[in-house]
Amino acid sequence: MIHHVVYFQLKPEVDAAAKEELVRSCRSLLLRIPEVLSVRSGRNLDASSQWHVFLAIEVESREKLRATLDDPHHIKFVEKHVKPLTASHFSMDFETDPSKDLKYS
Repeated sequence: MIHHVVYFQLKPEVDAAAKEELVRSCRSLLLRIPEVLSVRSGRNLDASSQWHVFLAIEVESREKLRATLDDPHHIKFVEKHVKPLTASHFSMDFETDPSKDLKYS
């Protein structure tokens, strides 16, 4: 499994309603992508942090992550919701150990 995690720094003029819409739209738009197994998004509890919102998706493989990032739903999400609201972002990809059932670790 691959976990793709993105942290967003919002522009100073972004209000609470727009932030909430960003968090909600992550789930509704990205779950339409067949390769996406799960989506999580949320607001940072630390108001002093430069990273205000996070998004995490789970896919089965690196190939499916590439397909997800090229999917029209992802591109629409970035163009309509991410670019207008964010000043900066960074992402990291994590691979979980497929040979272990982490539920019981």
